[in-house]
Amino acid sequence: MFWMACGGIPASAGNVSRVMDSTGEAAGDFVADEIIVKFKNDKKPFQIVKVPKGKVKGKVLEYSQRSDVDYAEPNYYAKALFIPNDELYDLQWNFGSQASGGIRMEEAWELSDGSGVTVAVIDTGIAYENYQQYVQAPDLANTRFSEWGYDFVNRDTHPNDDNGHGTHVAGIIAQSTNNGIGVAGIAFGATLMPIKVLDSDGLGSYADIASGIRWAADKGAQVINLSLGGSQPSSVLKDALAYAYGKGVTIVAAAGNDGSKKLCYPAAYDDYVIAVGATCSDKTAADYSNHGKGLDLMAPGGFDETGAIVGDGILQQTFNPLTRDVSDFGYWPYIGTSMSSAHVARVAALVIARGSATTPSQVRQALQETALDLGEYGWDKTYGWGLVDAYSALNWPLAATKTVNVSIDLTPQFKEAGKNVFTWVEARVMVGEPGAPIANATVSGRWSSPTDDTGKGTTGKDGVAVLTSHQTKSAAGTYTFMVESVKINGIVYQPIGETIDSISIE
Repeated sequence: MFWMACGGIPASAGNVSRVMDSTGEAAGDFVADEIIVKFKNDKKPFQIVKVPKGKVKGKVLEYSQRSDVDYAEPNYYAKALFIPNDELYDLQWNFGSQASGGIRMEEAWELSDGSGVTVAVIDTGIAYENYQQYVQAPDLANTRFSEWGYDFVNRDTHPNDDNGHGTHVAGIIAQSTNNGIGVAGIAFGATLMPIKVLDSDGLGSYADIASGIRWAADKGAQVINLSLGGSQPSSVLKDALAYAYGKGVTIVAAAGNDGSKKLCYPAAYDDYVIAVGATCSDKTAADYSNHGKGLDLMAPGGFDETGAIVGDGILQQTFNPLTRDVSDFGYWPYIGTSMSSAHVARVAALVIARGSATTPSQVRQALQETALDLGEYGWDKTYGWGLVDAYSALNWPLAATKTVNVSIDLTPQFKEAGKNVFTWVEARVMVGEPGAPIANATVSGRWSSPTDDTGKGTTGKDGVAVLTSHQTKSAAGTYTFMVESVKINGIVYQPIGETIDSISIE
């Protein structure tokens, strides 16, 4: 079994020593016989290169020094961030009032059930079908599932769960509700896209996780939940997050279960990810919850201490996580930031379904501005912006009531400088309706692939703001621009209409 510094572990796993192989490399931090390489001028986002066992770090250095390589890195492991507790049948305090540490789901369900939104659960898979030895979880019988699920561990189209973690996370998000049995899910009207990147031990490589993120973005997911984490930064992981964000996907990730002052990856990539820590039923931060720079929100994660009350975990249906018998289902309370991340991912889906906010930046703003402030006033390193409030997020006033129409016109630009030809793209963003342009509006937008940068522009009398991407020597690629927000007279408006556009340059 591999141990990751940021990973939660089964309660029965005990202490796992960190061992060294004969070369002196730490066994278990990364895949022993392969590295990730991003070659320049390669249409593939990255490639896996096989190397001799024990030579990973040396080969990373060797490839990093090559002129045809953008970056090379070990293929690190990430871990599911949870701890299973004893089997119990009890109330879901996490969905109740703020007085009991809940996120006000009863009120929020009157406004939205998440219908029309697809959430990718990138995890150990989901018990979503009856296939070979696998059995569908009874409480997922009425849950909608996308046809685009995929298993990156076994390389097939049946991402079934063989660990139990992914099924529990999926239940928090969209377990069948109002069916007279079991427990409830948050956004039970949503569609789940099961993507398996973690194996039966809850362990997965960064390469598989990055592939899962890109797959979800390409197959229409509007929200991605990442209830997993690793201890190391990674270019391949960051690139995948930027890719999905650039396609308008809201990404939510677990902060980590070490109780440390540093977030796990991918949660630490704050430009693209909503990072979520864990609270207990008394609204205090769980001791195990990571905190610090980049922490956005808190959500119920549960706790397990001597003298703790019955039902202190987050209760959902999954199969027995101790025996991993995929047909032995029960209601198990788990604890961890995995559970917290799932709460926020599904509230994000509710918000998108209601139309309160649609772009990733708007969803983040809606959740942050409506969260119950905990700890120090405003943002703080322990609680971020506070405990997510589903009902208030669905009533976020700015995005719900103030919108402005925008349109985008993309034009490629070229400039010769000696033997080099520089390429960039100009975005002309029109604010307002035809014939009624809005002047002095501040447009904020983001470029992605092959550039990755943000920019602002102010509209003139014609209502047009001009924003340009960074210049690059490589002309080929698809440039994507997204309008994130428009500020008029100090008020932030939600852009509607043509908010994302792309142009391909051969």
